Amino acid sequence: MNVNVIFKIAAVGILVTILGQVLKHSGREEHAFLISLAGLILVLSWIVPYIYSLFETIQTLFSL
Repeated sequence: MNVNVIFKIAAVGILVTILGQVLKHSGREEHAFLISLAGLILVLSWIVPYIYSLFETIQTLFSL
């Protein structure tokens, strides 16, 4: 796993937090929820290939 992926995830987390707070204080809780959901989906789309690679490695390691 690259360190760049960790920095990207941190940047998305900071951005989602700031946008969520701004939207909540302006009375748009629905939009804040959608921003949080979009951030979660984005980060999961980055992480899923690494998880798949981990499971493949474990499978070959134990010859399952």
